[in-house]
Formats: sequence, structure tokens, C-alpha cells
Amino acid sequence: MPSPAERIHRILDPLKHGRTHPGEFTLTKIRTLLDRLGNPERRLPPVIHVAGTNGKGSLVAFLRAFHEAAGRRVHLYTSPDLVRVNERIYVAGADIADEPLAALLEECERAGSGLGIQHFEILTASAFLAFTRTPGDVTLLETGLGGRLDATNVVDRPALTALTPISLDHMAFLGDTVALIAKEKAAIMKPGVPSVIGPQPPEALAVIEARATEVGAPLSRCGREWRATATAGGMVYESTQGRRELPKPGLIGLHQVPNAATAIACTEAVPALPVGLDAIRTGLATVRWPARMQRLARGPLVDLLTADWEVWLDGTHNEDGARVIAETFRSWPARPLYLVFGVIKSHDPRSILRQFKELVTAMRALAIPGDISSHDAATIVAGAEAEGIEVAPATGLAEAVAGLKARHGENGPARLLICGSLYLAGAVLKENG
Repeated sequence: MPSPAERIHRILDPLKHGRTHPGEFTLTKIRTLLDRLGNPERRLPPVIHVAGTNGKGSLVAFLRAFHEAAGRRVHLYTSPDLVRVNERIYVAGADIADEPLAALLEECERAGSGLGIQHFEILTASAFLAFTRTPGDVTLLETGLGGRLDATNVVDRPALTALTPISLDHMAFLGDTVALIAKEKAAIMKPGVPSVIGPQPPEALAVIEARATEVGAPLSRCGREWRATATAGGMVYESTQGRRELPKPGLIGLHQVPNAATAIACTEAVPALPVGLDAIRTGLATVRWPARMQRLARGPLVDLLTADWEVWLDGTHNEDGARVIAETFRSWPARPLYLVFGVIKSHDPRSILRQFKELVTAMRALAIPGDISSHDAATIVAGAEAEGIEVAPATGLAEAVAGLKARHGENGPARLLICGSLYLAGAVLKENG
């Protein structure tokens, strides 16, 4: 008798590395599958639907922390997973267990016979079924890639939509300008449904406001209806509902103040799900989200270094994300910074590495372990050399870390940043324990 984990792998592994051609994106298959399953997407607890380029995961992490601090049972669907696929489906306080996930996948597999259902679609349908069969108070849905044709965009009447900062990413699928990408992501906005808008470049905001006018969606925009500023001891949030002095967000990085503020604006935009000041304060202190400026304190990879090294892990995978991480490091007391970097083929390594070129002492490039979609080390080396970064290839994470330790020698405290992809971050968490 196969174990639940084996049943999960039997269904998902053949689908995992399928790469849909841009022209093949459609909601037809997921809608047909959900119809065969009795349309669970229509029976979810109130939905907050989140799209954007950077900060989606942090936003839903803050929202989960706020609502759980307010005493609510939260369902959360997010991607990608870092260590186990179960992470994607969080049901009323915990990641889904193997047995119920296996059973849901098998149910969806049977219902989807003949449809050619893909990896993200079968997981989305499984999540919706899980959320309708376990009592919950709020559902947080993070889009996978875009918005308009994302499998999560079958929810016709969410309680709220939210858009985090939009920039160039996944251009083969979403378009080669910020305006085109914003059009895809803003398509999660629904008629009459309020939408919270995080910080945006002008070309994205213009598209978002046009979509809001088209569908009659009330907007709550950063810099208009609300704003936030970092202070020495925390942050100040101001909106049409007043001014709040708040502690520093529990997630590290300069970009987490606007992410936290966007989440607070979301709580204000859904009066039916009120979140008080005490719950916001608690949520800011207790929020957790792996691989977002996560400091690794122990484990086999960390143990390759001496105690005077800091080891940081971040899933940043595009130019704008790298820029805000670089700004965070610049704001800290200076230390030599070393980089371990791997990225998938749909992203340009040079544009990401450019953000670090004046910060990084040296780096190691590697293919993401176990990911056939990864750039090889030689391609990344070429991108780093073009930006004037000292670089060498590595065949694995341990070799990369040890090589940078040898490069630094006995020259005192240093920092190591491992970044380039959430898939690389997942490999780090697996190897480091």
C-alpha cells in the first residue's frame, strides 16, 4: 500500500516540471474541473485575493498574522513551496497533512480525467476543496504567476483584492513592459470589490486606476488613502481612519514597512473582518515567512563558517526585489558581503546581479540543485563578470559556501547572502536542515 507521501508524488511529480507555453494559459480547464467538483470556489470563507510582482508572500504573511491574532481561523494558498508541497495549502492554522492532501489530489485527478490538468491547477482545486471542508473565517489567495489567467482568478466575488508592487518579471508570459504586466495582474480586480494598492511605479498605477474605473472597484492606494513611514523604533501608519504608531515589522528589510502597511490597509478595507490595534501589534511581532531575509543561525551549511559570519537567505528573483535587498544591506553597518546565487532560466541573472555589484566582495554561481529549469553556473558566471563582480562557479551549495569562506580567510566578520530564486531558497532549507 503506497504511503500518503508516495501518492502525492505519484500525481504531482509528472506535472511538476511542465512549462506551459504562454499561448496555452486559459481558465477553461480549471473552471471545468471545479464545476465537476461542485464549484468549491463559490463556497470559500471571505477571500482576500493578492497579486503583484514583489511582496505577495510577505503581504499574505502579515495578513495571516493579523487575522490569527484577532482570533480567526485562516486558510492560505500560496506558492511556491520551499521544502514540502504541503506548505502551499494552510488550513485553519496548519499546513495540510499528507493523508488529506493525497486524498484531495486523487479526488481532483479523477474529476479532471481527460482535461490535461496541470500542477498549479490541481493544487488550486485541492486547496479550494480543503478550505470548504474545514471551518475557516477568512481565505488568503496568492496568485501564482500573473492574474488574469491565473488559476486562482476563478473566484468571482472576493471580499477584497490587493496588488503589491509591480515590475518586470515573467515577461515571456505576462508582457515586456510594466504596463502590460500591470494589466495582467490588475485583472483580479472585480466589479464593486474594493482593492488595496501597494506602492507602484507610475506606469503600473495608471493601468490599475483605469481597471478600477472600468469595473467600479473602490481603491485604497499607497500615497493617497494611506501611507507609512519607518521610524527609529518602528513605523507610523496613517490613513483616512487615523494615525497609528506601531512597532517594527517582524520581517527584516526596509521593504517590509510598506508590505506591513499594505496589510493594515487591507484590514481597514474589509469592515466585516475587523482587526484591532492590539492584533496588529501582535501580528507585527509574530509574523513569520521563510526565505524572506531569513537569518540562518545553525545547520550544516552555516557550520561551514565561523561564528562571526551572518548568513542570510532570500528568495528575491528579479531586479526590483534585488534592489530593495541591496538597499537593506547598505543601511546596515558595513561588513564584507559574499553572494551565492542561482536563478531559473525565465529570469535574467545579470539584471539581478547588477543591484549588488558595488556591495559584493565575491560570489559563487551554481545551478539550483534538482531544478531542470535553472540556468547553469557558466551562464550566471558570464552575467556576473559582465557586471564586474568577482565570481567562480560551484557544483553545490556546500562547495560554494566553503569557497567563499576560503576567499575571505581570517579577515574578521562577514556576511553571506544566498539568493536568486525561491527554488534555490528551498534547496538551502532542505540541505541546511
